[in-house]
Amino acid sequence: MEVKSRAPGKIILAGEHAVVHGSTAVASSIDLYTYVSLRFSTPSSDNDESLRLVLKDTGLEFSWPISRIREAFPESVALLSSKPTSCSVECTKAIASLVEQLNIPEAKIGLASGVSAFLWLYSSIQGFKPATVVVTSELPLGSGLGSSAALCVALAAALLAVTDSVSVDVNHKGWHTFGEKELDLVNKWALEGEKIIHGKPSGIDNTVSAYGNIISFKSGNLTRMKSNVSLKMLITNTKVGRNTKALVAGVSERMLRHPDAMAFVFSAVDSISKELTTVLHSPTPDELSVTEMEEKVEELMEMNQGLLQSMGVSHATIETVLRTTLKYKLASKLTGAGGGGCVLTLLPTLLSATVVDKVIAELESSGFQCFIAGIGGNGVEISFEHSS
Repeated sequence: MEVKSRAPGKIILAGEHAVVHGSTAVASSIDLYTYVSLRFSTPSSDNDESLRLVLKDTGLEFSWPISRIREAFPESVALLSSKPTSCSVECTKAIASLVEQLNIPEAKIGLASGVSAFLWLYSSIQGFKPATVVVTSELPLGSGLGSSAALCVALAAALLAVTDSVSVDVNHKGWHTFGEKELDLVNKWALEGEKIIHGKPSGIDNTVSAYGNIISFKSGNLTRMKSNVSLKMLITNTKVGRNTKALVAGVSERMLRHPDAMAFVFSAVDSISKELTTVLHSPTPDELSVTEMEEKVEELMEMNQGLLQSMGVSHATIETVLRTTLKYKLASKLTGAGGGGCVLTLLPTLLSATVVDKVIAELESSGFQCFIAGIGGNGVEISFEHSS
């Protein structure tokens, strides 16, 4: 039997950066996914005593003899599937040595932390069983769309789906979701994976990926909500890598230099986030009210973008995307850390496909990468395939 899982990426609709200073922020899932497939080896197959990880998109494949993994985790990780635990200092060292032996090419060394998270989640939840795990993703890496969280959530879901900690209907056809208690467990495990990748993650990315829909968060408190509207976003990846820590520090320095002005900026962002959650919650039965609602969202996005510029986190490439979409009367804002990364553009329901094609063609001719994504859909889902 093969278990497949898929976990969505995320965008920040409003409130990035200001959230660090106590404002509300709003994040949403997007229907671009990371997929994980898990198949345990049968004793008859040739490579039955190794654990294989195949990263389809990068063309890399790694494998470890199960005996090596068993040695690496001496005090047996003892199948803790129902109790998410952090990777100890000893385990971190053991995993580091397993990853070092892989000789990951220098250009792809960024993947090492993801491979480490995989080894920790696999051995903690499944112990020492030979298997092949294949990962594919529609999310660009390191561009603020939550690719590492989607990986950890999808891995945790696939691994937990075949343990006693989770009860799921293996005979159900197609994708199906977990129950609330199971989602909670998947999310806690995913956070442990995120810690290996990011050190101190906020937990927002994995929560959006696990539960889906929309989450507003303020001072560490997350509130999950279901949106009543289906918005479509054009996501433009500027392909400019950025240093999130440096950008966050820059905003804090500006706050120290101009405390009064920045306090108003953060307060305005808080109001925008709150209004946005109200708008997304409102029922929209007819086309007219959908258009009105989309216009409100566009205005809130534009206002939020202006405030992000005043915090100093925009970038020349972001401004290029804003100018290009403005020509077509479309509203855009950066999402996430800024300084590059991705830009969101709302695609209104009544916008013609021809215009969308023109915008995308123009953005791609500037060297950017474009995706169209619906927002606020389901979180992590799994499916089972029985080999005949």
